[in-house]
Formats: sequence, C-alpha cells, structure tokens
Amino acid sequence: MVEKKTYAGFHADSHGLTALGRVVLDAWVFELIPREVDCAGWDMQRMQQLLMQVNARWDEYGHLPSRLPDELRRRHTELYDWAIARARERGWNPELDDEE
Repeated sequence: MVEKKTYAGFHADSHGLTALGRVVLDAWVFELIPREVDCAGWDMQRMQQLLMQVNARWDEYGHLPSRLPDELRRRHTELYDWAIARARERGWNPELDDEE
C-alpha cells in the first residue's frame, strides 16, 4: 500500500514560507480556514483543494495585495509581517530558493 504524503502543517513547516506555507497564510488571510487550523496532516489532495480556493479568492483582486479591501490588506500585512519575522528566526533567507 502506498502511503499518502501529508503536509506537516504551518507550525511544523521548516520556516513557514514554503509554497504550502503560503497557501495556509493566504487561507488565513481570506478566512477560508480558522487561524487554529495549520493543515497538519492534510494530504496533498486536500491541500490542492485549499490552493484552488485561495487562488479563486486572489483572482478577485488580480493576485495583488494592493488591490485587497482595507480589512483584507490589513490582515495580509499583519500575517505576512509575523510570518516573515518567524521565518527569519528559523534561519530563512529570502535570497535563497525554498529548496535551498
């Protein structure tokens, strides 16, 4: 039997700003999932479904944070400022690829 690959969850992610980590952050921005849910243990099919929901919401705003309504832009700024500070504490270097 093939074991399904699952996501470790935002809080267990290496630094949180991986591709899947950003899906979780954006899902929090758009309140598609509650902040308490970090997607730990979700299989890739479920993560793909969440990504599709996130992309549909971003489509409404041209995928640009500057086009978000004030409340969403505020939430986006707060979450990403927190996530970037957290990632730097974990050794994340924005000049390196996610794979490096």
